Amino acid sequence: MNLNQWFIIVIILFVFGLTLYAQDKPILIPALEGEWVHVAHNPDIGEYQGENQQPVDFGVWQARDGSWQLWSCIRGTKAGGTGRLFHGWEGKCLTQPDWTPKGVVMTADTSVGETPGGLQAPHVVMHNNLYYMAYGDWNNICFATSFDGKTFTRVIRQNGNTGAFSDGPGANTRDAMMLKVGNEWLCYYTAFPPATPPAPETSHGYVFVRRSCDLYNWSDSTVVSYGGKAGNNIWSCECPHVVAYDGKYYLFRTQRYGLDALTTVYCSLNPYHFGIDNDQYLVCEIKVAAPEIIIHQGKYYLAALDPNYDGIRITPLKWIPKPEEPQKQSDQ
Repeated sequence: MNLNQWFIIVIILFVFGLTLYAQDKPILIPALEGEWVHVAHNPDIGEYQGENQQPVDFGVWQARDGSWQLWSCIRGTKAGGTGRLFHGWEGKCLTQPDWTPKGVVMTADTSVGETPGGLQAPHVVMHNNLYYMAYGDWNNICFATSFDGKTFTRVIRQNGNTGAFSDGPGANTRDAMMLKVGNEWLCYYTAFPPATPPAPETSHGYVFVRRSCDLYNWSDSTVVSYGGKAGNNIWSCECPHVVAYDGKYYLFRTQRYGLDALTTVYCSLNPYHFGIDNDQYLVCEIKVAAPEIIIHQGKYYLAALDPNYDGIRITPLKWIPKPEEPQKQSDQ
């Protein structure tokens, strides 16, 4: 047996050991800690201002100059089409209230195949010294890049459009977020592929994942979560967000917005499987909508929508032991 073969065996044993270690560790669950800080409010967007506009799905990241950036989809605007665009804010500190509004930062571009007024749910990561933003155009997941983390340029595909992938016409492929696992990027998102015959009331929402090594070429989709207690309607898998913690993967999956907001959290050792029409991996529920986990200087924070659709707020996040379920008494 040569040195390379020994090296491969050692790596396999090491990974196997880590898996056993993670399995033996108790499950921790996320818990909100401290007061909410409102960092963004319903903005004045000038000519696009809508009477019933609402800031909804958003992304938060730190730009190259150290400032914090927040882009939110504003729905119910006068942007035309489906009425959505991106508005931005900038903060000097993650937990500083009332970040500075930066105005409308992106609108849909129909010349590259985007749906009028269809922008949804931006999410930003760093890859090869560039910022990559994934966003929805109502039918596709698209990408844009930036050097400074503030000004983004669309990635145009070979066909002249921005759409990188989709789960089909009418599926409303949206709410992308990216997580690096090993040497690959995983892109989680939601969609509701049309039923046969196509009808929203008979379609179902799923959490999908696709894989990529370069954030340009993507694998086919795989369902990682569906149904169970959180439901199976077209809105039951909103804003999927996955974070790696303590050797495990946590999926945050929103079912409801507003004053009755609810997100279901799942924990799995496998980033490709969080339960298909069962609650095997369900660990808790939190009363927030569209959560995004932010890790800064070793601390965890959770950003979420204001329950009154009036902006975005942030609070510290802690991890606590999962409470033991009370044992059911047998009938005797």
